[in-house]
Order: sequence, then C-alpha cells, then structure tokens
Amino acid sequence: MSPEPHPGITLRTATPEDAIVCGPICYNAFSTINRTHGFLPDFAGPEATTGVLSMMFSHPGFYCVVAEAGGRIVGSNCLDERSIIAGVGPITVDPAGQNRGAGRRLMQAVLDRARERGAPGVRLVQAAFHNRSLSLYAGLGFEVREPLSCMQGRTLQRLVPGCSVRLARPSDIDPCAVLARQVHGFARGRELADAVQNGTAIVVERDNRITGYASALAFFGHATAETNTDLQALIASVDSFEGPGILVPSRNSALLQWCLGNGLRVVQPMTLMSTGLYNHPVGAWLPSVTF
Repeated sequence: MSPEPHPGITLRTATPEDAIVCGPICYNAFSTINRTHGFLPDFAGPEATTGVLSMMFSHPGFYCVVAEAGGRIVGSNCLDERSIIAGVGPITVDPAGQNRGAGRRLMQAVLDRARERGAPGVRLVQAAFHNRSLSLYAGLGFEVREPLSCMQGRTLQRLVPGCSVRLARPSDIDPCAVLARQVHGFARGRELADAVQNGTAIVVERDNRITGYASALAFFGHATAETNTDLQALIASVDSFEGPGILVPSRNSALLQWCLGNGLRVVQPMTLMSTGLYNHPVGAWLPSVTF
C-alpha cells in the first residue's frame, strides 16, 4: 500500500525485515500494558514476538502494515486472510509513540483491506482490562461477542473415555472443514493446513469419526468440536499450552468449570469482538487470540 499522510504518521506494507524492529515494539507494548494492570506479559520476550511477526510478515495469508513517524517504525498490525472471516492482530504501538493516532490508523488500514477483499466479517480478541483498546475497537464498529478466560496449566484428567486424540493428517482437513461449517458457518482450512504442516494440529475421534480438532492448543491456536466432551479430550491430551494459554469461552460454564476442576488457572480475562457477519457457534469451541 502507498504511504498515506496523517499528522506525523505514514503507513506502508510490512516486509519480513521489519520484524526485527516490530518484534521488540510488540513485546514492549503488550508487557507494558499488562504490567500496568498487574498481569504477566503475554510473551516470554522480544524473541517470541519477533518470531510471530516474522512468520506473519512473510506469510501470503496475512496482510500486514507498519506505521512510521519521523522516519522510524512506531507500530504494526496484521490481518489474517486465510478464511472468509478475517482476524486482526497483533496490533501494537510503541509506548513512547502513543496518543498520536497510529493505533486508529493501523486498525483502519486492515479494515479497509478487509472491505476491499469482500470479507463478510472481521474479528479480534482484546484484553478485557484494556479500556482504551475496547474504546478504540467499539468506536470502529466492533461489537462484544464473547467473554473469554485465558487459561494455563495441565489437566489432572489425562484421558476422556470413548475419545482418542492423535496428530492431524492432511486427509483430515476436509472432514474438519465440514465440522467447522457445522459449528461456525465457515471453515478455516488454510489455517488448519498450515498447522498440519507445522505438526501442531490434533484431532479427536469418537465412534470412529472425527468429532473435533485443534490447530494448536495455544494462544494462537483455535479448536472446534461437536461437544464439550470432545473438546475436553483435546485439552487433556497435551502437557501445556503454548504462550499465555488457551481461550475458553466463559459463558460455556460446563467447560470452564471442568477446566477449573482439573487444575487449570485463569491467567487473564479477554473479549472476542467482531464487526460484520457473526454466527453464534453451535457446538464447543476455543478461539485463537486473533479470532
């Protein structure tokens, strides 16, 4: 995209090389706001955020932009375009360069991109304690859809009777897409294909058929299942969750209570928001931190 003028701020398409600068900015932005509100940082260090953004900035399924002021990068944002519904984030602005409109411009850039590509809906997840981001997203037309509990730990129950969990194979992508359409109204096949290739995707089988899957049991992974039982089998199959944890819809009381009863702890509250098309899920599910 061409740089667009704004008081002191220009935007351009991100390049893979920008991750070296944007990674530390992303870490500093998230860790600063988290610590201000008494929460641990979402990421272990700048290397982790640099790795995430390096993948997004170089992946053809993501549209990423950076904001510059005074000739230096002050923030970035990404749009996951791997399904018909687009997901936003992570959006971050250097704490030293905030209150200059960069965050709004970065958000507007990805929303314009989604509109140009005809995405019927756009979603994101925000930290529920962050009043300013809630105000920004609501002001841009996003609606609150689901309170989430970010949870971490290792379940006491390690197996769910009647369910078997295994690594996903390429041949599982189509049946998982069918399941996703049943639960959400759309599939996330390209994202699942990436996860299968990376070796993080798993499926649960019950009665000799796939009844649930997870692209990863992680902050950046999502899961979809027919029932809570299937989702519990997926959650119980891993020793830990990558990143801060998995995102459990808090209104799914049965699942939330099962997680708590099995020793998982709530790390922080979060909120799923969307603009445009939104189908209330019919089944069990975990969103990723993008949606």
